Amino acid sequence: MVSSVMAVSCAGSVQGQVDFWDLPPINYSDTAPSDRLARLSANLPDSLLQQSSTLELLKLLLEELEIPVESQVLVFSKTSLQNGLIHPRNPRSLYFSENAYVGYVPGGDIEVIVEDAVLGPVYYLVRSNTKGLVIERDTSNCLSCHGTGRTEGVPGMLIRSVFPDSDGHPLLHLGTEDTTHESPIEERWGGWYVTGNSSLPHLGNRVYTSEGSTKPEMQELDDLRSVIDVSKYPRPTSDIVALMVLEHQCRMHTLLNAASMNYRRTHYFSQSLDPTADPNEGPAGRVAESWAEKIVECMFFKNEADLEDGAEGDPAFQRAFVSRFPKTSDGETLAEFRLYGRIFKNRCSYMVYSDAFRGLPLAVKALVLGKMKKIVANDDPDFDWISGSELRRIDSILSETLPEWNR
Repeated sequence: MVSSVMAVSCAGSVQGQVDFWDLPPINYSDTAPSDRLARLSANLPDSLLQQSSTLELLKLLLEELEIPVESQVLVFSKTSLQNGLIHPRNPRSLYFSENAYVGYVPGGDIEVIVEDAVLGPVYYLVRSNTKGLVIERDTSNCLSCHGTGRTEGVPGMLIRSVFPDSDGHPLLHLGTEDTTHESPIEERWGGWYVTGNSSLPHLGNRVYTSEGSTKPEMQELDDLRSVIDVSKYPRPTSDIVALMVLEHQCRMHTLLNAASMNYRRTHYFSQSLDPTADPNEGPAGRVAESWAEKIVECMFFKNEADLEDGAEGDPAFQRAFVSRFPKTSDGETLAEFRLYGRIFKNRCSYMVYSDAFRGLPLAVKALVLGKMKKIVANDDPDFDWISGSELRRIDSILSETLPEWNR
């Protein structure tokens, strides 16, 4: 988040103010999580308990959370929790699956976000000390950035592009951008290392003076061996394709969680005011409709930036990513890459298979699926940028791989 994904949650970003997610029925800070890391911490395997090396602990934690190590991307701007350790020679690495994120900076703690069925994103710090392995849920910091309008007013994830100086400090007077799949490539990845090739220029792999000039000019890198000590990380790459996927996913994740929290709060409040009324016929229904529209627009990559002649990244990430998601009997999948013009061959997000999508309130999910079916039936003129053949492929893939599609 903030040029990266990881952050820690905060129960009250303004003195004296309680954020709505800390009120019933969500009670974010006071509710015990039941996510995968919470369950793991209750019964830690010996392989994790016996690790004295933070790097080895990181690798084992990625395995336990089923996060592909090939998803590694590196951010060197000082824009996250452990800023004192981050600089261009010691960047922070990030890893992700559709259900979890892990951040690691050499010399520091491991940060984790895991999707919880009730709470949405839950934030942790993981460290080894003299007492052994410590896994702490954190509800005290960082929602000053990650619980604001930038994350739809709920705990969420975002990616930022900044103009870093030679020490990694963001030169905020030069500007900053939150990036999603809609952002032009020319505005992305300031403060990030980028390995791979793009037909379009971007802001990665460079630092700036306070006047805004870059030093040196952007360079294309196949790996980072000439730039940093790659032995401190599991891989020598910060893959361009992984970055593009991450930008889409963070926006998708935030919308799914915002929809869930806003609907649940409105439904609860409506019932408390009038227990005899159906909240879905009133305010809760309107909230569900509004968020379903936002989710579907992102799900079908509305306003996706043109990649033109495309990008080339690490095949290892692409193989690891595609292998995570179901295929049809004909081998079709929502995870297949295109990488010229657009990211994916089939413009319907793989996030339909995520825990966040599965955990949507039933009323919201029903509206999302209904809108999706209207689109793939070629019955929504607002999505006319997707061809009939592509829509038929999407419908076929969902029919075979998403059980809820056929209900």
